[in-house]
Amino acid sequence: MTAHSSRPDRRTFAIISHPDAGKTTLTEKLLYFGGAIHLAGEVKARGDNRRARSDWMKIEQQRGISVTSSVMTFEYDGLTFNLLDTPGHEDFSEDTYRTLTAVDSAVMVIDAARGIEAQTRKLFEVCRLRSVPIITFINKVDREGRPIFELLDEIADQLALDVSPMVWPVGMGGLFEGLYDIEHKKLLKPSKEDNHAYRGDATVISGLDDPKLESLISENARQNLKEEVELAEVGYAEFDEKAYQSGDLTPVYFGSALKDFGVEQLISAIARHAPGPRPQPADPEPVNPDDPSVNGFIFKVQANMNPAHRDRVAFMRLCSGRFRRGMKLNQIGTGKAISIHSPILFFAQNREVADEAFPGDIIGIPNHGTLRVGDTLSENSQDLTFTGLPDFAPEILRRVVLSDPTKSKQLRKALDDMAEEGIIRVFHPVIGGQWIIGVVGQLQLEVFISRLDAEYRVAAALEPSPWQTARWLACDDPKILANFIATHQSSIAEDRDKAPIFMAKDGWELNYVSERNSDIRFLATRERR
Repeated sequence: MTAHSSRPDRRTFAIISHPDAGKTTLTEKLLYFGGAIHLAGEVKARGDNRRARSDWMKIEQQRGISVTSSVMTFEYDGLTFNLLDTPGHEDFSEDTYRTLTAVDSAVMVIDAARGIEAQTRKLFEVCRLRSVPIITFINKVDREGRPIFELLDEIADQLALDVSPMVWPVGMGGLFEGLYDIEHKKLLKPSKEDNHAYRGDATVISGLDDPKLESLISENARQNLKEEVELAEVGYAEFDEKAYQSGDLTPVYFGSALKDFGVEQLISAIARHAPGPRPQPADPEPVNPDDPSVNGFIFKVQANMNPAHRDRVAFMRLCSGRFRRGMKLNQIGTGKAISIHSPILFFAQNREVADEAFPGDIIGIPNHGTLRVGDTLSENSQDLTFTGLPDFAPEILRRVVLSDPTKSKQLRKALDDMAEEGIIRVFHPVIGGQWIIGVVGQLQLEVFISRLDAEYRVAAALEPSPWQTARWLACDDPKILANFIATHQSSIAEDRDKAPIFMAKDGWELNYVSERNSDIRFLATRERR
């Protein structure tokens, strides 16, 4: 191990949740408590300040949703935090899945009134596949919600996780009187201002029998808090860092991101308990962060973060070594050596040049189509390949119709850029000249049309295609695959990598054809290489 490569002072984590659980608000508050922004409540402020720092795309600002992952780097308590904000909407889960391959831990945000929802469960399962440690934040306890024990039991039962409450709400909704920090024996009280937000009013107590509680909260709240915490201490596991870091236990924090309750306790827990850079799965063997050689992988490509410059930035997770500005890295697969002259660190869409970076850091590499999602970059190796980055077959296929046929060149540019990001798929049928786009969710189509207009000045519409779904084709015998393609030309297309695609009119046709061609694999997912 060298002093320059392994950096346990990094915390690279994602925030995962169902839409409307409060993920973007929590992101803002983590940035505020981490000192990265200086105005609390920017989500509710006026003008430009109203926009969440992580939601920089025009449609995100218009719709109030996150549709692309963003990276924010900031300092807290002597540590460097790399926060990856992910889309909550299921139509953009593909971006989220790949982003989760680049983190060492995650914060799972749950709405206290709704509990675990479908998208939360899906994202949790992705984390579980990689044994990603998870801290749970149950949000909006200042509003009416489900019973506390019901929420905790749901996490334990549905996610098969041990739960360890670290903070407990003193009442909920209209009866909310603050939070009790179990770990540090502190009572956090609302301010006396109209919004009843947390303003640092914390009282250290000796325990739940401390007479000071009588003057701090109502008698009914005091009795309920004592009973509930005593039951929780008996019924749930004590916090065990080893169990948490192996993905078997989740510490649970209650709070209100909007009112600043519990956010400081959460960021402190990430600093104290979340792991630093972990070994990353790869062939021929996992890459350890202590390896002095620089290695990393591209998990995202984003076009037009700065529309004025029509830029394209590849996001690289640095897995080992000390990266230095200007160094050359081998692009595994092509054999090319790429000089990285202007690597960048992110604060949402804002950026600064990075002179150096360490394992766990996320750096942006400006490029013009050279780097793709799934690419491995290595200082010394020629055969290393990071594994586990998923590709998903689209379930919605549409034709693109230009309002102005003279804009075909601009459309082709837009299709290339957005396909490179890995969010939309672009297929070219073997028979016929019209491009087909494929997405996994309906909202992606709205984003596509919005971005065509906002970023490329291309007006277009979408019309139904003859096909409903698509699958990549794979076969161990090239002759069998070639024969299948020759006999099904009207249903065959190629993606931007020239990989063969079978397009089916519906699920019945897909099943019928696949059952009669058992030597061929019809792939709904594949691993990017």
